[in-house]
Amino acid sequence: MSAVEETKSKAPTTPAASRRESASLLTRGLDLLSSVRFGVSLLILLVVASMIGMLIMQQEVAGFAEYYAELTPSQKLIYGSLGFFNIYHSWYFNVLLLVLSINITLASVDRFPKAWTFVSRPKLDASPTYLSGQPQHDSLVIDGESRSAAAERVAAACRKVGLKPTITEKNNRLCVFAERGAWNRLGAYGVHVALLTIFLGGFLTAQFSRVGQIRLTPGESASRMTELVFTLDQVSNASVPLPFTVICTDIQQKLIQKDGTILNNNTLDWLTRIKIKDEHGEHEALVHLNHPYDYRGYRFFQASFDDTGSARTISLRLKPQTGGAAQEVQIQRNGSTMLPDGTRLDFVNFFPDFRIIGGRPDTASKEYNNPAAQLKVTTSTGQQLSAYAFASELPDNAPVGAPVGGYKFRMMDFEKAPLAHELSVKYDPWHGSQVFYLGGALLILTLCSVFFFSHERVWALIEERAGGSYEVLLGANTNRNLQALETRFQRLTNAVATDNSPSLHEARTL
Repeated sequence: MSAVEETKSKAPTTPAASRRESASLLTRGLDLLSSVRFGVSLLILLVVASMIGMLIMQQEVAGFAEYYAELTPSQKLIYGSLGFFNIYHSWYFNVLLLVLSINITLASVDRFPKAWTFVSRPKLDASPTYLSGQPQHDSLVIDGESRSAAAERVAAACRKVGLKPTITEKNNRLCVFAERGAWNRLGAYGVHVALLTIFLGGFLTAQFSRVGQIRLTPGESASRMTELVFTLDQVSNASVPLPFTVICTDIQQKLIQKDGTILNNNTLDWLTRIKIKDEHGEHEALVHLNHPYDYRGYRFFQASFDDTGSARTISLRLKPQTGGAAQEVQIQRNGSTMLPDGTRLDFVNFFPDFRIIGGRPDTASKEYNNPAAQLKVTTSTGQQLSAYAFASELPDNAPVGAPVGGYKFRMMDFEKAPLAHELSVKYDPWHGSQVFYLGGALLILTLCSVFFFSHERVWALIEERAGGSYEVLLGANTNRNLQALETRFQRLTNAVATDNSPSLHEARTL
């Protein structure tokens, strides 16, 4: 190779060429980011990731610990490594949301000006060649006093079939333009806004919200919630402080059959009455099924319950040891009552299946096989004693059923309730869930507006013919629902033709 050839082959790159190459790369990148195909691909990936999140239980969902324990070690490792147990907080899910949001924004900016011209600058006139190339076109010959009268006649027919007409004159020809549903051209951008709103709500919820559990038993309080922390294949609990204290005042379970179990299949509703105490004072609330309670960005849901049998109230019959009429009293859980002789009864504990285990009272199972209530009896002299009231009749010589404090106790009835309720607590400071639901509602409305309506356009070109007649060339198109346009176009041509009986109708509709 000669020196000249080598010099030519190694010609230096000029700064202008470098700038053009950089600009070309930037242009290609922007074209890709605004590509509809690229956006559809991202949307498919996002749907797949969301389906994984629905098929694989997420760590903040109640019952995750039991689900996780049933997985094989390989499933735990693979799912954990890929972030499937917390996929909505994973880095790749957020990247998909971000890139798809950029794609939707750029695609909208790129295509909106063209769509806006349909609304701001409609095509008011058309040539015969243009009209003959429309999906619907026809030709009519009508009589009239003038071109203006013929144009008004066509405009009246347009109004009759629900079109808004505009008459223009150009190149010594009158053209009637009529349309309906021009706003439908912008429907796609409403869908884009709805999708971006959904993405924003999902992002705010995933990044800033927290979900935990609190266990509540009547008379007890909680100032912290427990949330699951996941690291690869290891799950642990973390205690998160609450800016207030939740005091449980009562739990109740509405049963389908009063004598049945307290399991899910025999339950109508779970009710938890709470009192929230903070620097702003005390606030009473009721949390039950499908009726959460919101306070300071925290939402309380019914999540689960401890199915160990307990009692919300007990009804007792007290038979005086010295004789006389029996008394009947009712005591709330953790409550008390006073007898006429000054004796105080406190409801201390409840055993659904009473047994003496290791010399101490306990329950052999969670079922109501041998229900009994433990009472604290305080006599009028201040002496404190322990007594038990059983639902079943005990032999007179049974030590556990012996009279206490001058009374023999029998539990006549009780209202079944679980030992404790578990509430799910969700902290959503930016109201991301509400933004998400707003986006979902907007998406439904915009999709309906896009697919159930259309933008229909009709042009009618009026040209004078010999003998005082006028030829009307009609053409129409639509952005969707061609069948509806065909029906409306046929009604329009009939409306124009029927006003003039001697007119000649020359159909050239495709």
